[in-house]
Amino acid sequence: MTAFYTELPLSAQTAYAQLLDAALGAELLRSVADLPGSFNAKQVKGRTYWYFQYTEPAGKLRQVYVGPDNEAVQRLMARQRETPSAARSLGPLARSALALGCTGVLPRHWRVIRRLADYGFFHAGGLLIGTHAFLACGNMLGLRWGGQERTQDIDFAHAGKAMSLLLPSDAQVKTDHAIESLGMGFLPVAGLGGKSGGTYLIPSEPEFRLDFLTPRHRGGDEPFVHPQLNITLQPLPFMEFSLEKFEQAVLFCGEGGVLVNVPSPERYALHKLLVFGERTGTFRAKSSKDLAQAACLAAFLWDHRREALAEALQDLLSRGRGWVARCRQGAAALRRAYPDLEVAERLATAVAA
Repeated sequence: MTAFYTELPLSAQTAYAQLLDAALGAELLRSVADLPGSFNAKQVKGRTYWYFQYTEPAGKLRQVYVGPDNEAVQRLMARQRETPSAARSLGPLARSALALGCTGVLPRHWRVIRRLADYGFFHAGGLLIGTHAFLACGNMLGLRWGGQERTQDIDFAHAGKAMSLLLPSDAQVKTDHAIESLGMGFLPVAGLGGKSGGTYLIPSEPEFRLDFLTPRHRGGDEPFVHPQLNITLQPLPFMEFSLEKFEQAVLFCGEGGVLVNVPSPERYALHKLLVFGERTGTFRAKSSKDLAQAACLAAFLWDHRREALAEALQDLLSRGRGWVARCRQGAAALRRAYPDLEVAERLATAVAA
């Protein structure tokens, strides 16, 4: 029988928990030490005043007033020079978690995700979805998935205009600038109508792509240009199911860690069943990956969080015939692919009832 998951040793689970705590603390305690910049003195009417000058992720130069030249300000500046930033302190913890058996991501992928985090994408309600979220869920649950998968695309999602988020009305995230600032050569992909869709790729590496998704709305499949995120989002059916409940996780490689939002494991698993039938043509190959990830998560949830899985399934089945029909199709495919998996049989039976 397929080993869908194995539990990480306690030392690895502890290392991840410490890394997550440190990442949460780094987000809450961002300070001047986390900003790339320097102190500058100004003379005003014969007196010296200190400012901290730095460049925002969007490239705009800013100055923060520190105070007049006195002993207290001198001590503050000395501490800034001596104290490493909270973000840099995540590196040793990330390397420890990797050494003990936790699953990391490719450094180049981590750099993309970290840059979007630096620009505020996740603070503005953005989620990391797809295989990277699946790997993050494994660490979060204290697991290593059977048959570790790698992917060259990175998937992001946002509620867009199909759902309401409690965000400041003036929140602005220069997502397009964040992608450009990476200097990797990502270009937006134009759709059939000549308009840019929700995908960026590197022409010389078309498999390395960034996809930005959102729930389908009244505009159908027409891409939605989000005015506050400054990015185009591609509508996807049933996407709201994963966005309605999400958790925080830390994604990491040997260079450091970054705090991200990911769908709750039970909703992620069921959403994979919903989108199974959406794969057509060249994307059909991804259907087997959808089922494999659904199987791994469902196997763990059936063993350890059965009530949470049942609650999420009940929510899904209450949303109408279209949802039920699509879930029935995915559950049947899961049962065919993994006939020895008990939860696959249970899900197929529950949806068919």
